[in-house]
Amino acid sequence: MNTNEIEQKLKEHLKPSRYRHTVGVAYTAASMAMAFEENLSKAYRAGLLHDCAKGYALEEQSRLCEQYNIMDEQLFHDSPQLMHSALAPYIAREFYEESDEEILSAIQCHTTGKPAMTNLEKIIFIADYIEPNRKMIPGLTRARKLAFTDLNDCTCFILKQTIDYLKSQGNKIGHQTIETYEYYRKL
Repeated sequence: MNTNEIEQKLKEHLKPSRYRHTVGVAYTAASMAMAFEENLSKAYRAGLLHDCAKGYALEEQSRLCEQYNIMDEQLFHDSPQLMHSALAPYIAREFYEESDEEILSAIQCHTTGKPAMTNLEKIIFIADYIEPNRKMIPGLTRARKLAFTDLNDCTCFILKQTIDYLKSQGNKIGHQTIETYEYYRKL
């Protein structure tokens, strides 16, 4: 499926605000790929597909996770908003004909990150956080500057911001987020 077809299908499947975010992530990822001499096409496609599972209600996401044998019941119970990232590679493969394993991996870890990410994975993780349609939050300006200078520092900064925010809200923090932060903090 070419990018125009993916865009059209996403436009039909996602709410307008989610679609606007998706396009913002795709263009931000492509810009970052240019800055770091990474594959522009892969970055754009991964940006488009990163939230392809967000068009499903949480109940449907849960059912699909069961169907695809994606099990992390404790995580999904504590943080159901993370379910879409585990499901996204399956939806991308089945409904958007994406077969590139690097793209599928990048969309899978776009919310929590993972230790030792590839540049494409870091680009999608960062682009999701900094894209232009995001509301202004503390540290966003700094993250946007770091995004085009140092992928590792930016990843660490975003993870720290996320952990601090979740703590301040009394929310649980997934083990993957903590492991990823510890990995990038030590670099």
